[in-house]
Amino acid sequence: MPYIAVSNGVELHYEDFGTGDPVVLIHGWPLSGRSWEAQIAPLVAAGKRVITYDRRGFGQSSQPWDGYDYDTFAADLDGLLTTLDLTGVTLVGFSMGGGEVARYLGSYGSARIARAVFAGAVPPYLYKSDDNPGGGLDDATIKGFQDGVITDRIAFVDGFAQNFFTAGGKQKVSDAQLRYAQELAHVASAKGTLDSIAAFSYTDFRPDLAKIDIPTLVIHGDSDAIVPIEVSGARTAEAVPGAKLVVIKDGPHGINASHPAEFNEALIGFLNS
Repeated sequence: MPYIAVSNGVELHYEDFGTGDPVVLIHGWPLSGRSWEAQIAPLVAAGKRVITYDRRGFGQSSQPWDGYDYDTFAADLDGLLTTLDLTGVTLVGFSMGGGEVARYLGSYGSARIARAVFAGAVPPYLYKSDDNPGGGLDDATIKGFQDGVITDRIAFVDGFAQNFFTAGGKQKVSDAQLRYAQELAHVASAKGTLDSIAAFSYTDFRPDLAKIDIPTLVIHGDSDAIVPIEVSGARTAEAVPGAKLVVIKDGPHGINASHPAEFNEALIGFLNS
């Protein structure tokens, strides 16, 4: 089972399939790299090298007590890219993982990166404040998430996963697929699950997006109840010059699992454009 050592003894579990131009898939909260199952085989068939990894605290990676902030997450990603000596990379960040894409490019630049993809992603800035009235999360909502995780993490993430795949009041994946996502969330670090809420809620990625100088794709569901398109994907597409926006009709938050055909068509088309 492959691991890469990053800072302070933390090891990231990763998987590496195929050959060709590398595509690094960065998962959302509170899941793991296994949440990309519907993308891996189609990308390999399209001639891509596909790398998934588990963020610190999630999946099979180390579960340290701290380090759940985007500067550290970006440094972890840089460690992965450097250790594997990847260049010409497409970074694909889903939900919370879109923050890694933005912060990595804002901090490390695009020397190794050819393209960027934000999928149902949290940038530009989720926190609703005086200087960001278009944000989607206020302090009370964020505290509700945190209290839910502290009080009964398993029940909270089970309910969160249901909303993850619901659009228009209808569940868009099978019951088995829902259970799978819930089980991925169950094994995450309790501390990492909690601390990541503040990270994705309060981190301002607007300065990072302003530095992006590579082709960028934004994919978002029009019925995303977790990270609504109007506070995230639409604004990211406007912030990054030349970014392409693909909106998936009736798409909930977890569009890569609920609408894999549409998602993969948009992603592979962008990679080959």
